[in-house]
Amino acid sequence: MICLERIKYSDLFWASIFLLPNLLGFIIFILLPVLASFGISFLEWDLLGEMDWIGLGNYKELMTDSVFWKVLWNTIYFTVVTVPVGIMISLFLAIALNQKIRGLKIFRSVYFLPVISSMVAVAMVWQWIYNPQFGLLNYLLSLIGINGPSWLSSTIWAMPAVMITSIWKCLGFNMLLFLAGLQGISETYYEAAEIDGANWFSKFRNITIPLLSPTTFFVIVMSVINSFQVFDQIYIMTQGGPARSTSVLVHYLYQNAFQYYRMGYASSIAYVLFFLVFIVTLIQLKRSNKWVVY
Repeated sequence: MICLERIKYSDLFWASIFLLPNLLGFIIFILLPVLASFGISFLEWDLLGEMDWIGLGNYKELMTDSVFWKVLWNTIYFTVVTVPVGIMISLFLAIALNQKIRGLKIFRSVYFLPVISSMVAVAMVWQWIYNPQFGLLNYLLSLIGINGPSWLSSTIWAMPAVMITSIWKCLGFNMLLFLAGLQGISETYYEAAEIDGANWFSKFRNITIPLLSPTTFFVIVMSVINSFQVFDQIYIMTQGGPARSTSVLVHYLYQNAFQYYRMGYASSIAYVLFFLVFIVTLIQLKRSNKWVVY
């Protein structure tokens, strides 16, 4: 009886009860599938037939697969361009929207609107904008005497077109994070700098950038992870084409799993992607000590 009374008033007991549903969900829907896919990556399996153990065969095949290296390069190309460009534009907008101007709430809502829009809707709108016959972009270019390309069917322009769409979609979220970071910087730093005669650029370089570095670091890490996992817009806008110029790792993984029914090979691509993201994130964490100010 005494024991039951102790359990009734135990914080640990009630905390465990409330955490149990989330813990079970994590184990059933995340941990077990992750472990299962690791085992499948050592198999030759078409989803319906028998499983054949081939050891490291899928990983060895990846090393000699020219398509894999092509999509890996496309993934890195996409990340290297969209992350810095997206962050710079987001920071610029956050600084602009941190000023005391009229209609501030309207501007913030407009820039955040793409974030709450579905990727399917965003991709379809941009498909129309890029249309070579009646698209808005080529019409605007024609007004200044430029014949716009066939954006999504060009091996040169298809990837930049997808990058622009991705940057536009994520702009509002990163801008909001930077805006929160900027509003967390005390005005006293700027007032002290003004007394010392610092100009706008000096205050930006010596106060804003260092004190905003934790936010910048978080935005970089999240943006890199999201860029390595890009899929929706590419699947909807280009299907990875033309000539695999926009195909990335997740798209190739999807094709192997659900079009070619090579579950083992798809799982091996997933684990290569996992280790790639893990290593890049680890490098970012190690290097953050040199420039992030807490």
